[in-house]
Amino acid sequence: MSVLLTLLAALIATGACAYHRTSLRTWALVTIIATLVVGLLAHAPWTMAILLIIELLIAVPLLLVDFRRSQISAPLLKMFAKVTPKLSETEQTALEAGTVGFEGELFSGKPDWHELLKQPKPELSVEEQAFMDGPVEQLCAMIDDWQITHELADLPPNVWEFIKKNRFFGMIIPKQYGGLQFSALAHSAVLQKLNSMSATVASTVAVPNSLGPAELLLHYGSDEQKNHYLPRLAVGEEIPCFALTGPYAGSDATSIPDTGIVCKQIVDGVETLGIRLNFDKRYITLAPVATVVGLAFRMFDPQHLLGDKEDLGITLALLPRSTPGLEIGRRHFPLNVPFQNGPVRGKDIFAPLSVLIGGPHMAGHGWRMLVECLSVGRAISLPSNATGGMRASALATGAYARMRKQFGLAVARFEGVEEALARIGGLTYATAALSRATAAAVDRGEKPAVPSAIAKYHATEWARQIASDTMDVHGGKAVQLGPSNYAGRGWSAVPIAITVEGANIMTRSLMIFGQGAIRCHPYVLKEMQALSITDRDEQLKVFDRLLFNHIGFGISNAVRSLAMGLSGASIGETAGDAYTRRYYRKLDRYSAALALCADVFMGVLGGKLKFKEKLSARLGDVLSYLYIASSMLKQYEDNGRPEADRPFLAWGFHQCMWLIQNALDGAIRNFPVRPVAWLLRALVFPLGRREVPPSDRLGRRVAALLTAPNEALDRLTEWVYTTPTPNNTIGRMKALLPDVIAAEPVDRKFGKALKSGQFKSHDYLEQLVEAQQAGLISEAEADLLRRVREGVFEFISVDDFDTDELRAFKIRPVNSAGD
Repeated sequence: MSVLLTLLAALIATGACAYHRTSLRTWALVTIIATLVVGLLAHAPWTMAILLIIELLIAVPLLLVDFRRSQISAPLLKMFAKVTPKLSETEQTALEAGTVGFEGELFSGKPDWHELLKQPKPELSVEEQAFMDGPVEQLCAMIDDWQITHELADLPPNVWEFIKKNRFFGMIIPKQYGGLQFSALAHSAVLQKLNSMSATVASTVAVPNSLGPAELLLHYGSDEQKNHYLPRLAVGEEIPCFALTGPYAGSDATSIPDTGIVCKQIVDGVETLGIRLNFDKRYITLAPVATVVGLAFRMFDPQHLLGDKEDLGITLALLPRSTPGLEIGRRHFPLNVPFQNGPVRGKDIFAPLSVLIGGPHMAGHGWRMLVECLSVGRAISLPSNATGGMRASALATGAYARMRKQFGLAVARFEGVEEALARIGGLTYATAALSRATAAAVDRGEKPAVPSAIAKYHATEWARQIASDTMDVHGGKAVQLGPSNYAGRGWSAVPIAITVEGANIMTRSLMIFGQGAIRCHPYVLKEMQALSITDRDEQLKVFDRLLFNHIGFGISNAVRSLAMGLSGASIGETAGDAYTRRYYRKLDRYSAALALCADVFMGVLGGKLKFKEKLSARLGDVLSYLYIASSMLKQYEDNGRPEADRPFLAWGFHQCMWLIQNALDGAIRNFPVRPVAWLLRALVFPLGRREVPPSDRLGRRVAALLTAPNEALDRLTEWVYTTPTPNNTIGRMKALLPDVIAAEPVDRKFGKALKSGQFKSHDYLEQLVEAQQAGLISEAEADLLRRVREGVFEFISVDDFDTDELRAFKIRPVNSAGD
């Protein structure tokens, strides 16, 4: 027993030091003291002596810095240099382009929650709120999505004109150029509200404010280019598009086959230095109505007119629509959601070097420009559009499920419908928090490359789930297209968002963990960068420090993962209130598990991990759900910890924990080196998989919040257009819902009388008269039932058409943008 006590004391001391990440010197001191004290008290001198010798054999070489560097770190540096895959120029540019925010804490294995909670609450300014209450409300009141999607296949001229006049295309453009200069949060809020009415309108507004000429000019344009284009873009005098994707280069922008050859040509009698462009682009949003085309191509200088380098790399240019030879083709038709979209082509187009964004000195810097701007645009546009659609679906589906009756009950009371409503409510809450978090990161000056990929992927995937649930709950109401169908076009639009700005399969498999593992890890990128240090002594010094910090980091995460797994995440420092404290501890546990698995996977597989896309995707899922859960907790704190929101928070959080567990289990189960996988499973899941999905009881509480007016629902459906105008079915449904609820007890009383055979008439309205005459219901109650029945009938009704009306569908000309 004395031997075991002494050994246990040494292990506990070592584990405690690793858990708290003490220095190597502190570990040696604490472990030696613990061994001495317990060994003497337990009367185990031989065990104590052996342990002390082992501890000294480990500690002394490591604490002698010069010896450690020459005998340990130097050989490891040579080995590291051989096995480390060399980053390509494009990968290096992508890694350097973004910044690391709180996602770096999640990769640390020991997040500092106070760093998250001290971030300022994202809020609209007075000016931004006035824009939401004014022009955005007015634009929503003008939108007739059936007219846009079915009759015109375009925005009507008055809507185009209103968008231009009120500078919707200039939200990101500074005021000095005539733009609105809105925050990313306001940009997101505008898109969410517009998307609650029309995906076509929201997409039209999103593109000029996302990756495109305006943002590129702001960051890289010359003063002359800014002064010329930005004022025109702000007021819609110029409509921009950006041509990146082509038939042979989609998500892999570095493989662009489109070329620009530096050459000289006589223009107006003057020899002009320029580029001869050949390109073929497709899927270019706003191209059919664009007046200025942003273009990505690969630039070559075979005659060395600009310098010694022949392949200058990816370059960006702006071409006016009037450029001779520029061909803007006929429109694409993306899944019956007719935002302006089409191909752009050019053959042997000559353009002066002044068309290059930023001028000739920016030739070859296009990939960096794209990556830096794309992370910002991707963080706002698609997540915001998805969130707006999800919020509207939550409001509409909850109200419809309360109004629609089958078997004498509101369908919201059926457990199958309740399950769908719970997903809608919980995922909408999570996505709203995620969208807000990425917008806030942009407003803090970050370039959130990893969070933007997380937001784009998960917001659009969850929007697909909610669109499916919305269709299921509405049934035939959502299937029959027509002016009264507010769900069908959203269902059609979902796959569009899945495919653009980085297809979701690629985003999940390659980008989230592929960038996050290197960019967010506290040591990996720095170790790789140490290889480029030319001074050998300095290189060894830097590598030695990073290496042993990294080793300590890995040991700490192993211990933390095991300890918190054994305790059920009931130990450790935390934040939040009494309700959320356990949530923060769970995130601590899985943060340590992620950091441990990432280190082991990268250490064992090395460069091969890049090609293990399914493993990479699963670890990316863990990082994603940690980030989403953190965003929900931040939103809960920012809103003042409202008790009413707890069902939404709890459902979303437990769903994230369930998905994290499944992702970790899948990654470990499929890790090719089985002994390593067995060790990881013991450290990550020492008591097995204990997480469970949200319970039926919790789902019932979430569904109840969606089906009745309450403050939590108001917060969940913030930035949905709810004014009960003739064009806004969802707004009118919300306005009627209190009467529907008030009528329920009266309807039950009326139903009992009907079942007992007290009425002679078979007509509902005549039965109401009989019930009133018999004193079963009052006049006010009869009026309430009539009003509710009339209102509900409108919302459960569907449209029908003559065959000739359906055959008459034609796409209108492409120049209907109000020009």
